[in-house]
Amino acid sequence: MAGGLVVTGKSQPYNGRITWFVVLSSMVAATGGIIFGYDIGISGGVTSMEPFLRKFFPEVYTKMKQDSKISNYCRFDSQLLTSFTSSLYVAGLVASFFASPVTRTFGRKPSILIGGAAFLTGAALGGAAYNIYMLIFGRVLLGVGVGFANQSVPLYLSEMAPPKSRGAFNIGFQLCVGIGVLVANLINYGTEKIKDGWGWRISLAMAAAPATILTLGALFLPETPNSLIQRGNDHEKAMKMLQRIRGTTDVKAELVDLIKASEISKTVKHPFKNLAQRKYRPQLVMSIAFPFFQQVTGINVISFYAPVLFRTIGLGESASLMSAVVIGLVGTSWTFISLLIVDKLGRRTVLKTGGVQMFVSQMMIGAILAVKLGDHGGMSKAYGVLVLILICIYVAGFSLSWGPLGWLVTSEIFPLEIRSAAQSITVAVGFLFTFLAAQTFLAMLCHFRSWIFVFFGGWVAIMTVFVCLLLPETKNVPIEKMDEIWREHWYWKKIVGNDQENDESKTDEA
Repeated sequence: MAGGLVVTGKSQPYNGRITWFVVLSSMVAATGGIIFGYDIGISGGVTSMEPFLRKFFPEVYTKMKQDSKISNYCRFDSQLLTSFTSSLYVAGLVASFFASPVTRTFGRKPSILIGGAAFLTGAALGGAAYNIYMLIFGRVLLGVGVGFANQSVPLYLSEMAPPKSRGAFNIGFQLCVGIGVLVANLINYGTEKIKDGWGWRISLAMAAAPATILTLGALFLPETPNSLIQRGNDHEKAMKMLQRIRGTTDVKAELVDLIKASEISKTVKHPFKNLAQRKYRPQLVMSIAFPFFQQVTGINVISFYAPVLFRTIGLGESASLMSAVVIGLVGTSWTFISLLIVDKLGRRTVLKTGGVQMFVSQMMIGAILAVKLGDHGGMSKAYGVLVLILICIYVAGFSLSWGPLGWLVTSEIFPLEIRSAAQSITVAVGFLFTFLAAQTFLAMLCHFRSWIFVFFGGWVAIMTVFVCLLLPETKNVPIEKMDEIWREHWYWKKIVGNDQENDESKTDEA
């Protein structure tokens, strides 16, 4: 299909191999994914713990325990409760725009450091909270940390990785998100059993562990060659760093492309304004569409509210938290599988496969809930287990495709001159729709009931068609040569072709 064209023979191949220096640096940076995943997993767990609800959300606790007339789908419907979860994402949205100039002007490393420090402070406040205001202020600081980390870490990983392994390296971020979710679910399962009812404090405070690793590790991270060249003219320093991370002295081809990209970048004074130019139209569309689609898969509402969802269908508190652990294990495992295959099969194939898997499982979940779960009472154990299996299949599809590739594609397609700004757009759009999903899911569950899965399934169908028609293949394309894929794509060449040709002719004349 025309949409799957791959650029070949357009640039001199880069030399190099995967070095331990790059692996270790990327592992430290990818810890930024753990703090994001930990928060996603921990918030859903603590909001299903009765001692936590009694202390901060007594209305929800009363509805859950004493109101026998309320619908199964509406027991957790509380705007204050969803504000606890979603306040982080509002803060992250705002922080991502502040992160862009920091990343561009001072480098990727300082942004990662700020993200880790802010998250560490927020974790301490959350664990020590004695009222709702302190609790939500801690969430805001967590949001600042996640905003900076999500803006800078995927860029860092894509710029450090060799082109042929960029997919695997970048998916390390989503793998760490999955690990964070899994660890959070395990901790929730354990702390829920603490008899005195203060286990939720441990759950919230333990976010400080990955934040400490990220903060201290960031102090020792090397800056990417792309950033070194973009922020100064010390090409010698950038060349030495490039030689070190590629494990070879012959890095001329890659260095030349980085310098060319940097020269273009320095002519751009207002990256956000430049994003509106016609020649950047495909990148702008992708920077908005990918994070939007990533959220309307419904994955974050599953991650946030998995324990709540399982309690809705009649499972007990411990069983609900254990089910969330199972989902975390599935998600982490399939993200690792994605890491192994994405550079071999390509981005488009993986996205389409995951899309079909998610669509089918969501439709089946919706059908079972529609038939077997009414407004009152629960489901049989057999159907409860079937729903859990189908949710695991859905999570596996997401973790294979839109989970990791949502970050990968958007971090590799932007030219250097708009890279930090475009990544901020991506992160901000992601946070905006994560906030909307987190803030509205419990109300949607109350009003849509089982149809909520059909709603998300419909979006999955749309985004899979979007990939088939509008996303070119990016595997094995050097990050500084990514502009070529749009000029060869059946649709995007109609928009960017003339502008690119004009730019090239102007360069030749100069």
